[in-house]
Amino acid sequence: MDVTAEPLTLLRERTSMKWRTYPGDVLPLFIAEMDYPLAEPIADALHDAVRRSDTGYAAPANDLGEAFAGFAGNRWGWRVDPDQVASTTDVSVAIVETLRGLILPGDRVVITPPVYPPFFDLVAEAGGRVEPVPLLHGQTGWTLDLDALERAFLGGTRFILLCNPHNPIGHPHGIEDLTALAELAARHGVTVVSDEVHAPLTQAGAAFTPYLTVSPEAAEHGVCLTSASKAWNLAGLKCALIVTASERMRRVVTALPQEVSWRTSQFGLIAGVAAYRHGQPWLDGVLAALDANRGLLGDLLDAQLPGVPYSPPDAGFLAWLDLRSLGWGDDPSVAALERAKVALSPGPMFGTPGQGFARLNFACSPEVLSEAISRLAAAI
Repeated sequence: MDVTAEPLTLLRERTSMKWRTYPGDVLPLFIAEMDYPLAEPIADALHDAVRRSDTGYAAPANDLGEAFAGFAGNRWGWRVDPDQVASTTDVSVAIVETLRGLILPGDRVVITPPVYPPFFDLVAEAGGRVEPVPLLHGQTGWTLDLDALERAFLGGTRFILLCNPHNPIGHPHGIEDLTALAELAARHGVTVVSDEVHAPLTQAGAAFTPYLTVSPEAAEHGVCLTSASKAWNLAGLKCALIVTASERMRRVVTALPQEVSWRTSQFGLIAGVAAYRHGQPWLDGVLAALDANRGLLGDLLDAQLPGVPYSPPDAGFLAWLDLRSLGWGDDPSVAALERAKVALSPGPMFGTPGQGFARLNFACSPEVLSEAISRLAAAI
């Protein structure tokens, strides 16, 4: 099915953070919200819930595990046990609570910058200390720095917070890297907490590998955190999944405070079940629109900002732009906002490797994307 972004006149009627943070003359291409209309099966499910006044607490026994298992099986061939699926508010809360159930205060947790900025704070909130091990970037693209990871593990670090597909670069980590990580983790007694919220947005020409499917060792020591929030634009509805594949990790999750699951939103649960069961045609339409936009972005940059390197992401709707050639300093998003009225995510928030970079959200109309690049080019 065709999915197209709504016009700016309608989008500016939205009251979410994307549309309330900046004045009306700014194009908001920062936070990870999409400009597409809600998938009809999800809207219908929510409307039906309102009609029957189904606005109470989310029931602990629900259809979310089976719905996700069906989607994961169809999409990735991943056999998920619905009984090993728990829920909570959102992926950030899932990260904090899972880490709290695993670590002792002061334990080090590896993250791999440039990476989703809240990772830095979420580790601290859980009582841990961040140990950054930046990704490697070469002619073949992005990879995990396996040697540096082993040094960290040899030094006593026993936890890694993985982002797969990786935000902000839109890279689904390859099976070779994930297998090597699983082997290192098994050898050194490391637990892998894998944020896989962008996985459904992997393009057809790329491959996403769920960490828990990599090997028996990965299933034993790993936990997957995910949600329908990014792929179906449901962040405000608040429902995330904690997925395990071993008795060891199931015990960790079942030992979490009861309030972790009670924080699940009823509307988020209803929307998530509808997304996983009936939202695949809409999702495929969004992927086609994003594929066109990631190509358009490359053409626009080549024509108007040829000094800005760009690698089309294989997953998601976020472009990681190297703006160092523009001379706009360590945080070029400041100049982009002040001079071009384009709001981008500041690169330094993603860690030291983000200096001179900015993240751009291209889940918008081609017209908005074209206008944004024209503004940036004119601001030089």
